Amino acid sequence: MNKLKYISLFLLIIAFGACKQESKYHFNEGKVFGTFYHMVYQYPNKEGLQTEILQKLKEFDFSLSTYNPESVISKVNENDSTVALDNYFTTCFKTSEQIAKITDGAFDWTVAPLVNAWGFGFKNKLEPEEIPVDSLLQVVGYQKVRLEAGKVIKEDPRIMFDASAIAKGYGVDVVADFLESKGITNYMVEIGGEIRVKGNSNKNRPWRVGIDKPIDDPTSLSRQIQDVLELKNGAMATSGNYRQFYVKDGKKYAHTIDPRLGYPVQHSLLSASVVAPTCMKADAYATAFMVLGLEKSVEIVQNDPELDAYFIYTDKEGALTTFTSENLKAQILK
Repeated sequence: MNKLKYISLFLLIIAFGACKQESKYHFNEGKVFGTFYHMVYQYPNKEGLQTEILQKLKEFDFSLSTYNPESVISKVNENDSTVALDNYFTTCFKTSEQIAKITDGAFDWTVAPLVNAWGFGFKNKLEPEEIPVDSLLQVVGYQKVRLEAGKVIKEDPRIMFDASAIAKGYGVDVVADFLESKGITNYMVEIGGEIRVKGNSNKNRPWRVGIDKPIDDPTSLSRQIQDVLELKNGAMATSGNYRQFYVKDGKKYAHTIDPRLGYPVQHSLLSASVVAPTCMKADAYATAFMVLGLEKSVEIVQNDPELDAYFIYTDKEGALTTFTSENLKAQILK
């Protein structure tokens, strides 16, 4: 009887220990892609997975970083005929092309020559009055490039790619997919404000994600929260013109460039937060919506059951106003 009692107690201790181990959440943070990352995930191994995660991000950076001269995208931009395209690049190419078609070119990752000229890219900027917009538009356009037999075919060798409007979101997906491959069902992955979540947080509730007020602040020191969403499964990315901009001769030049017109956008839409199954898709659409403006963006969201959006804009009287898609309204924390 005593032996059975001790065996039962031993099994209870093992079960309790396993339960405690299973409930362990790891918190990883650091710097990557020139920004910061924060990751929280439930995993029984006490060492966590940060080393493997950073290796994944290093591989990803070697594919799509325009700041790394040895990356795949840099070699494609330099027309290196020996470059071998990897899965990261080809996936980014195909997704970018798909979203470019849906948004009538509002999202277009061949926008690099314009982004560089306006001072938001990976090469030296020009003064606004010196930018040859019409000439640069000749080497911008997703219709002017294609994949063929593992190579990028350009209509003009001056065409260049800039993955900055999709790569952070894609990087989030790379990490999230890696965590899921390890059987992890509760996690939050955030890189530079782009985020993907699944399951519950360490507080045993859905993940809470803040949406910033669109206050002009390139330092990010005056952040204020407009609303908070509770997300259980999915990704969110936000694009706005209140962080990356400069002022010249009293005029504000924002980082969102319209690839079709060649100029920084200026309209009433101040911030676009997009919720989608993948952060790659959310990231690209958030940028596209900042180009398209409110009316066309709402139309796209309402026609795509995979998309939800939270838009902040100014109305005709100049007052700050919001639009929330129907499915997202129930997820706003009251």
